[in-house]
Amino acid sequence: MDLTDLSRSAGIPEPELRAVFDGMVPSPSLLRRLGPALHLHAADLCVIAGVAVPDELAPLDVRAGGMVPGLVRAAMSLPPERRHRLRQLVQSLPQENRTQPVPTSRVYEQYERGFGGVLVRMLSNRNLSWMGMARTFLFMTGRYWSASTYGMVGHGRKELTPDLLVDFATLLGIPADTLSVLTGIDLPDGTPSQRPVATDVAELLWDVRRLTVDQVRQVGDAARVEPPV
Repeated sequence: MDLTDLSRSAGIPEPELRAVFDGMVPSPSLLRRLGPALHLHAADLCVIAGVAVPDELAPLDVRAGGMVPGLVRAAMSLPPERRHRLRQLVQSLPQENRTQPVPTSRVYEQYERGFGGVLVRMLSNRNLSWMGMARTFLFMTGRYWSASTYGMVGHGRKELTPDLLVDFATLLGIPADTLSVLTGIDLPDGTPSQRPVATDVAELLWDVRRLTVDQVRQVGDAARVEPPV
């Protein structure tokens, strides 16, 4: 899509878009309008653009992050109809008000500008710490790395390889070829598309980022309860 098509699709005047392409820092409101046209979440676009994620787009309850990998593990084993009902449950839960300010990133989570840092920050948008990333990667892709290794990726001390890029795409629910364009990392011909189960769980991972710890616990309990025969 060229600039004119993007302007029309996003409902943003072309001069405003051109200014961004020429180096002007985009506003969060512009990124919100761009998101649907680019099939990306506004919070992820903020990370890509190097713009602070607004509080209303940040994960609601940092305490819930520790429960997310267990929920992912349970959801990966569910049949499609139960995963669908689980997402329906998540979407039916009320949006609670934030009770604590968005925590400031720890020093070790402040990454230099680079593709590794972008991808790790995008997973932080899903309420995953380094340990949460390590567990979630294991459950969704089979990749087994220590938590600190994901920090190395974020800080550019661990190479982003094509197979790792595909695994990031799996967790983020973003097509691998989109991340290939973003990072400039070529993917081999015949790179497989995501399995439906991974696509469903990536969407669930995104959905629960705006839930409280008690709500995530409720969803986790629902994922583990056997349905009546």
